[in-house]
Amino acid sequence: MVAARLARVGMAVLALLHGGWGLWALIDPQHFFDTFPGAGRRWTAAYPPYNEHLVIDLGATFVTLAFLLAAGAASRSRGVRTVALLTVTLFGALHLAFHSADHGLLATADLVASLVALALGVLLPVALLVVDRWSSPGRGQEE
Repeated sequence: MVAARLARVGMAVLALLHGGWGLWALIDPQHFFDTFPGAGRRWTAAYPPYNEHLVIDLGATFVTLAFLLAAGAASRSRGVRTVALLTVTLFGALHLAFHSADHGLLATADLVASLVALALGVLLPVALLVVDRWSSPGRGQEE
């Protein structure tokens, strides 16, 4: 029961992150492109040229993933949580695969930092899946 709660809290945190990035990209796509992830880093801008449509689509994807994560976090069904986390893991793995092959114009430090961040986008949902599986293994699908 504690493990399932931990997984649900982790999903809620990931939902907030994805939702924040998604809303930022939807509301101000040029700013998102120019300054993501922030703190003086410019990872998205390292893949020119700017394309408003592409950035808005990315924002919509992040908002959709946030919705899935929030639904999983709110659900008492392990099956719902599993589908949400597997979906986020798939997106993260595909995203990481692209950026592992295409480094854009990123300098070495930013490239390493971005790949670590993208790897965390795969590892964190997988870790939450593992934690969620530890919860009450004999109780079937429910928390």
